[in-house]
Amino acid sequence: MAGIKEVAERAGLSIATVSRALSGKGNVSAKSRARAKAAAADLGFVPSYQASSLASGRNYNIGIVVPSVHRWYFSSVVEGVSAALLDAGYDLTLYNVTEAPGRRQSVLKDFLLRKRVDAVIAVALALTESELRQMLAVHRPIVSIGGPLSGASTIAIDDYGLSEAATNHLIQLGHSNIAHLTGDSVYELDFKVPRTRLTGFKSGMKAAGLRIRPEWIVRADFTIQGGYATARQLLGTPSERPTAVFAASDEMAIGAILAARDFGLRIPEDLSVVGIDGHDLSELFGLTTVDQDPRGQGGLAVRLLLEGLDGGAERTTVDATYPTKFVIRSSTAVPPDLSRPRRP
Repeated sequence: MAGIKEVAERAGLSIATVSRALSGKGNVSAKSRARAKAAAADLGFVPSYQASSLASGRNYNIGIVVPSVHRWYFSSVVEGVSAALLDAGYDLTLYNVTEAPGRRQSVLKDFLLRKRVDAVIAVALALTESELRQMLAVHRPIVSIGGPLSGASTIAIDDYGLSEAATNHLIQLGHSNIAHLTGDSVYELDFKVPRTRLTGFKSGMKAAGLRIRPEWIVRADFTIQGGYATARQLLGTPSERPTAVFAASDEMAIGAILAARDFGLRIPEDLSVVGIDGHDLSELFGLTTVDQDPRGQGGLAVRLLLEGLDGGAERTTVDATYPTKFVIRSSTAVPPDLSRPRRP
């Protein structure tokens, strides 16, 4: 099999230039890069990433730690990370920390300390002081998606402000009888997303001088099925139905839409529904939502990490509020005329 020396001779370039051209690292002219790639293709040369790693001190591998890979948000972040890493020529190692008891500690205490990754992305993981020390002990750049980690770059959305804005959207349409679907205690473990979004909802209601009904703050598990079951209970009493629902996730909002249909309620004529996420199914259901673009968050995390790797000793941390988009669709409208008989 041909080696890099033969490729250099075929291309008429130095071995160092060919190495930089084929690795994509360093300053090489487009013409020289094309010559090196053509010569490598002609000779069937495959670069040795093991040798490249030894020379550069890098593994060309990024670790990503997620609480639950089967959930839409986390899998979407992983998809964005994977696409960006493939474009950059890096491998991905995925750590799913909730499939078995103690897995989170195993990842933090053992796997990451093996230093087989060049950097780490932690998704929606609020670490204890001890866990954070374990992460930082890896001495690799770290990006946190979803909330702040001391010593790490952070990418997050404004959960409080976005929830307040979603609530205000309904209020501005004329709704005053608004319910909120929030998350159950399991989802309070990391960065308190349900609590933060609930606080934003309450803030919007209080600022408008509207009554917050405790029985209309109902909990589910951030899934379509959970939102459906909870919304059926919420909407089951015709005389005490809200005219609008703000759900803390798109999946729960979609569940609420399906539950409303069971009772013959039209969306949005009888019930307005708004969510947060930008879920792939939100457009299909005509759902008004806040699109937080988790794939884009994953791609940004990779860019920050690679910049951190290239920065070497000059690494700095970055706190970024990720831009979101309020998407108004057909699931929200002015409230029904309550002076007319309600649907059974």
